Amino acid sequence: MTRRDAHKTVSRVVAAAARSGRRGLLESEADRVAAAYGIRVAESALARSGKEAVLRAKALGFPVVLKVVSKDILHKSDVGGVKAGVSSAAGVRAAYAEILGNVKRAEPEAVVEGILVQRMAPRGHEFVAGATRDPQFGPAVMFGLGGVYVELFRDVSFRLAPLTKGEALDMMGGTKASRLLAGFRGSPPLDVGAAAETLVAVGRLITDVPEIDSIDINPLFVYPRGTLAVDVRIVLRKDAKST
Repeated sequence: MTRRDAHKTVSRVVAAAARSGRRGLLESEADRVAAAYGIRVAESALARSGKEAVLRAKALGFPVVLKVVSKDILHKSDVGGVKAGVSSAAGVRAAYAEILGNVKRAEPEAVVEGILVQRMAPRGHEFVAGATRDPQFGPAVMFGLGGVYVELFRDVSFRLAPLTKGEALDMMGGTKASRLLAGFRGSPPLDVGAAAETLVAVGRLITDVPEIDSIDINPLFVYPRGTLAVDVRIVLRKDAKST
């Protein structure tokens, strides 16, 4: 996909969200946007019934993760909206029903669009990548340790977007996370080149699409070969256009 075609794809997704009055993209939409810009995302499909969830899981391959999809729920795990490691059709049906029950009890007013069925990603080192719009300096890309370590260590680095691969590599080198990337205590070195390319793509995305206010990929799994965005969140600006 060319950069121009990618921008058209993203613009359609953004316009549809703006027309519906949403600032936050649904996870399925955010995955589509990220993939359009060359960011490798975990395979997934939206299901709106337990039966459909089973079909999606069989097509993707077990084990899978089930996640609630709702514009009204920001932190899915806090409301019991995530089930990981589901390895059978019966497990998918049970997890689907359990998630809906959990959400109904925790957030009875939330509008649920469906359940995202996602192929479970191979475990990798967790990093965070993203971008935000600074009122003074404009769009900036962020990288650091991911998962629960984001809030614990606050080990993040920022660079103005767009950025080159060389700038992305330099940016990653300025974090404690660089020790993990280089290989730590016998673990193999990770694919810093692929991680840098992901940061470049994030920078292009927020630069090309002014309607996007922030991008958050957490976790971004980085492997000895390649990367995988497991959870992508994209928030639009208040003045995002619907056309």
